[in-house]
Amino acid sequence: MKQKHRTARSLATLAASVAATAMLALHPGPAHAQGQPQAPRYGGTVEIGSVYPTISALSWDLADWNWKQNYDTGQVYEHLFAADLSKAKRNGGKYAFQADAWLPEDAIRGELAESWKWIDPLTLEVKLRKGVTFPAKPGVMEARELVAEDVVFSYTRQEASPKKIPTYFDHLSKVEAADKHTVLFRFKEFNAEWDYRFGWGYYSGIMPREVATAGAANWKHVNGSGPFTLTQFVQGNSTTYDKNANYWDSERIGGKEYKLPFVDKVVLRTIKDEATRNTMLRTGKLDIMEGLRWTAVEELKRSAPQLQWSRWLSYTGQYLALRVDTKPFNDIRVRRALNMAVNKQEIVKQYYGGNAELFAYPQHPDYGGYYEPLSAMPDSVKELFTYNPDKARKLLAEAGYPKGFTFKVQVCACNQDHMELLPLIAAYLQQVNVKIEVQPMEYGAFLSAMTTRTNAPGYLMSNGHTNPTTTIRKSFVSGQVWNAAQWKDPNFDKRVEQAFEIRDTGKRQEALRALTREIVDQAPYIWLPTQYVYTAWWPWVKNYGGELRAGAVRPGPIYARLWIDQEMKKKMGF
Repeated sequence: MKQKHRTARSLATLAASVAATAMLALHPGPAHAQGQPQAPRYGGTVEIGSVYPTISALSWDLADWNWKQNYDTGQVYEHLFAADLSKAKRNGGKYAFQADAWLPEDAIRGELAESWKWIDPLTLEVKLRKGVTFPAKPGVMEARELVAEDVVFSYTRQEASPKKIPTYFDHLSKVEAADKHTVLFRFKEFNAEWDYRFGWGYYSGIMPREVATAGAANWKHVNGSGPFTLTQFVQGNSTTYDKNANYWDSERIGGKEYKLPFVDKVVLRTIKDEATRNTMLRTGKLDIMEGLRWTAVEELKRSAPQLQWSRWLSYTGQYLALRVDTKPFNDIRVRRALNMAVNKQEIVKQYYGGNAELFAYPQHPDYGGYYEPLSAMPDSVKELFTYNPDKARKLLAEAGYPKGFTFKVQVCACNQDHMELLPLIAAYLQQVNVKIEVQPMEYGAFLSAMTTRTNAPGYLMSNGHTNPTTTIRKSFVSGQVWNAAQWKDPNFDKRVEQAFEIRDTGKRQEALRALTREIVDQAPYIWLPTQYVYTAWWPWVKNYGGELRAGAVRPGPIYARLWIDQEMKKKMGF
């Protein structure tokens, strides 16, 4: 079904066609047939429609601290830790490995780290794998072994960057090389995110000094120890990686070890037009499409019935941030009124055809122990998710806006769903005499507006849940880059800091649940539903079950382990 700009009144006429769509059984297909594992086959190219299909690489320099760098460089730059993909659901494990930056404690393996241990309460010792090499890169470096000084250099360069996230490494006092293959991380105080922040997170790639010397921002200089090498980048079109023939890792399949990677080439496609992406998948020009809206699924299942599927609740929450440092959003009555003015249940049922959850942000339902359903929330929180335009008008009048007001909302033109959703939100708000001025922006300018704190009073965005602790820290702690509402509460900041210092998991979960309840109740955003997303792939893609991330938005270890059954692909006419 093709989405169109809709007002609140038009939803009623949409209901019948949505109901017909909802009748379809949209269950994930099996990744592989049961039975003896197939021996892997080497060679070929895998063409992938990115989970971020409209956005090219934002930067190749890790010290630029851009959120997408692990997606673009994570095939090349490795980390100390990564997801243990042997625990994926397709292997009989518990985990789908789809979260943007959440690795359960029992699903982390050493990547460059061979082992690690606490040698005292504030000192972590990491032993590196021996024999891991950086390949030769003409004009950049000769081939050499990766050593402890590379880890120290990478950390130090990140810490010294003027673009770093405030407070990110404040818990560390020093990182040093004890010997050629041993790194010591010395802490000022314990931080519950220690493994995420420097081990497998967004900003923890290990880069050789020679790349920085040559110029790390130039994609032609990118060079790491990972399973692939970056060989071609065409802005707005594609990113191509070739097999690293000297890669150190292997995969155990059917009791036998196989050298990685299996494919010769990975091509990540940037395709801004949604219809074009869907056509490329349907015609086999894409082997994998990592992110599909529910509106495309019915037609693709009909026209390409052999596609395999997974359905997952997005790990990217969405909301309309309200700048609390500007009038009228410094008044909680106004913020609460706007939440009550938007019929969120109707958005779930009719705009998303039931393919969304009403309340799944800032905590994600997969975060066991941290997430609480709406039914467990205080009545004041439940009220924010209950459509009540009469009370919204009353609150606005009490706040001094009986005739409403007008405010500007910035939205990324790259996000088709938001471009279609915002007119619907505007129609709801207009019913309580609040009008919005829509400002579509290209992604670079849109992101810059937030990072420079020049964003408009309204800012419609998608934001990764990340993990149960960072989702609160990055979005609601004073001065944080992703705090689009400019929320500032010194007491809240202090309690977040204290929660990060709690070693006991149960007590830390209790603290985060309380912080989540409090910030949701304060309504710095118009909280919006979280939609379900689909991943589709052809059956010739083997050793794959819809996994998306093996670290913070990092797919490299996943791509290294899949292979293409060229014979099957040919027999299927592609």
